[in-house]
Formats: sequence, structure tokens, C-alpha cells
Amino acid sequence: MTRTVLAPAKINLCLHVLGKRPDGYHDLAMLMQRISLYDRLEISLGAEPGIRVSCAGVALPPGDENIAAKAARRMLELAASQDGVVIVIDKRIPVAAGLGGGSSDAAAVLLALNEMLGLNLSRQRLQVEGARLGADVPFFVFGADAWATGIGDVLTAVPPLPRLWYVLVNPQLAVSTAWVYQNLRLTTKGVDVKLPRLLGTGEGLVRLLHNDLETVTIGRHPELAELKARLMSLGATGALMSGSGPTVFGLFADESSARTAAAVLAEDESRCVFVVQPVGS
Repeated sequence: MTRTVLAPAKINLCLHVLGKRPDGYHDLAMLMQRISLYDRLEISLGAEPGIRVSCAGVALPPGDENIAAKAARRMLELAASQDGVVIVIDKRIPVAAGLGGGSSDAAAVLLALNEMLGLNLSRQRLQVEGARLGADVPFFVFGADAWATGIGDVLTAVPPLPRLWYVLVNPQLAVSTAWVYQNLRLTTKGVDVKLPRLLGTGEGLVRLLHNDLETVTIGRHPELAELKARLMSLGATGALMSGSGPTVFGLFADESSARTAAAVLAEDESRCVFVVQPVGS
């Protein structure tokens, strides 16, 4: 039995770090949105035991250190199954880019194997399982734009966001999320950040753009600030770094202006440039 699924990337339209928890994680408040940049996963069940994950051109962590393999292992445990799982990932989402590619792959494995193994677990249960794998996994299982709190695992659906185009620019720098949090100097501890209002317009979305992690990543890689400024000069109404970076994105009102800006940015072949929309729009 084989299933082919798409795993979308995400952007953080705002990301507030509220404080460090006793367990070492951080309390967050984020507006998260899935976008039309996908990894493609081919997931197969077979009689040969074991879990094998391959991804051309990417050096994956070995064995169960790989998050997709961890997701498969957990689903096999829940099903009390001796089946083997083969996962082939066609990687389109840049690695260590602040776009949640690995977490999305793990969520796709949870959702696919839930059906393939006949477990019929609820989305809520799969979100709990996903939180054990990584902080962003529950969002991808949730499957909709969300206001995320806790470590990113407490999710609230938000009203429909405006139909915009995004230009993503990844300078192909690998940024460690753990390193960014370790070097973050908290300034918002104790602040109660609420779900923003007035999300239904492009102007409202631009006003809420914020990322507490920019100070760390841009401090190490000032060229990201230059890319944000370049997006604005090319017509973006707002620009921000996604997650812990280094990908930055600009908001555009229409496809034509987005693609014109992307063509200019892509003249530098050291960058990966994508034109995307929110998933489902």
C-alpha cells in the first residue's frame, strides 16, 4: 500500500516569545499560515520490517533521529503493527530555513499512516502525538491558519486572512533554531499577547508583522535586513523573517507585482526565491 501526500511549508506572520519555561521550552504567541510550497512524500507499507527514509540531495539524520521516521515509529507502535514503512521525500522546502519543512513532513506521515493503518485517531489526538515530535508539528496536523500559543501546540482557528501573494527569499544559510533561542535576550516576558483583530485586510496584516527572533538571526546575518529592505523597495507592503530564519518574505497585493519582484531577486543565483499563496486561498 502506497500513499503520496503533499506537506506544505509555513510562515509566521507574527512571533512573540513570552518567556522561558521550566522544561527549557519557550512560551510563544504566533500567527501561523500554511503556504503553497510543498515537499512531496511517498509513503509505503510493506511486510519487510523497519523504517527507511530517503531524500535525494539531503543528508538526513540517521535512523530514528529523523523526525519523519520518529512519526512513522510512533504510528506503528499505536497500531501494534509489525509492518515496515518506506518514506521517500521529494524535498522542495529548504532545510533549516524557518519554514517548518521537517515538521510538516512529520505531520504528513502521522496523517497518512493514521489512515493507512486504520487507526482512525482524531486530529486532536494526532496533535498531541505531534507535539512529542516537534513544536510545529501540531500546527501542520491542525491543517488551517492558526493563532498558536504554549510552545506552539495550543491552536485556535482564526478568521479568513486576506488573499495575498508572498515572495520568499532564502539565502541558503543554515540557521539552528536551538542556537537562536539560546541567544535570545527576552524582552517581552510577562506580556499577555492576544489574538490580533482586524486580520481581514492587507493593511491589518502588515501592522501585526513582528518576529522576536529577528534580533538574533539578523544580528548574525545582517544581509537578511538588506533582503527585507530590498523586498520593500520592489513593492512589498511589508516584510518579515519567518520563524528562526533565515528565510524572509514580502507581502504583495497581486501576482504580477510578486513575480516581477521575484524575478529581480532571483538574479542572484545564491538565493532560492519562491512566489507562493496561502494554502486554500
